[in-house]
Amino acid sequence: MDLKLSGRHALITGGSQGIGLAIARLLASEGCHLDLVARSVDDLARAGDELRQRHGVEVRVHAMDMAERGRADELSALCPHIDILVNNAGATPRGSLLDVDEDRWRAAFDLKVFGYINLSRAFYRQMKLRHSGVIINIIGNGGERLDAGYIAGATGNAALMAFTRALGGASAADGIRVIGVNPGPVATERLVGLMKTEASTRHGDPGRWREFEGGFPFGRAATVEEIAATVALLASDLSSYTTGTIVTIDGGMANRGSLI
Repeated sequence: MDLKLSGRHALITGGSQGIGLAIARLLASEGCHLDLVARSVDDLARAGDELRQRHGVEVRVHAMDMAERGRADELSALCPHIDILVNNAGATPRGSLLDVDEDRWRAAFDLKVFGYINLSRAFYRQMKLRHSGVIINIIGNGGERLDAGYIAGATGNAALMAFTRALGGASAADGIRVIGVNPGPVATERLVGLMKTEASTRHGDPGRWREFEGGFPFGRAATVEEIAATVALLASDLSSYTTGTIVTIDGGMANRGSLI
């Protein structure tokens, strides 16, 4: 499907691997020019080379830590013509209230919660001047399916859901759309690595990692391409009346009556 995104400029944080890279690949295939942000110089370089060669689009890469103060303004100055902002960088530790200390909690929030808020503020300012733009926040269903064993993630994701709804509820007056996407379990390098480690620990064979997908909806985790497809549609004018809402892609997990 032609989403009519050709020639637009998208910035994706966490764009060197996982969901972010899948989004970059799909937007590039639709003709979007890209700015990719991540902490790993080598991963960014590989992603940029791949996308330029495969799709012939402009790709700039920015190796920086979005948890650091001032980075959002620095990035917005480097990228003044962004049409689509995808906030995707962030990882929040699992653990209970007593497991996650203040330093780990603050570090996670500095990257994901405040990282998203600061980038949204910086690029919203530019988009408002043009009276156009889309901000998509990749959040996570942990903000809906609340779990005391993932309390930092539940709290941070719920905060970003509220932020997205509040900003997106008013942004139409400025010609901007703000949307959240809540993935459930996704077969990223990180999740597959964790399942391989568990399979090795329990069964002595990391190749048996897929056995741990049995409890997921449809007997599997989502693919990164499934998340990317929804993001691309939401970024396009085919979704031009969509703002201030959260799209959950978790196979129905958030609405299960029981996990058993």
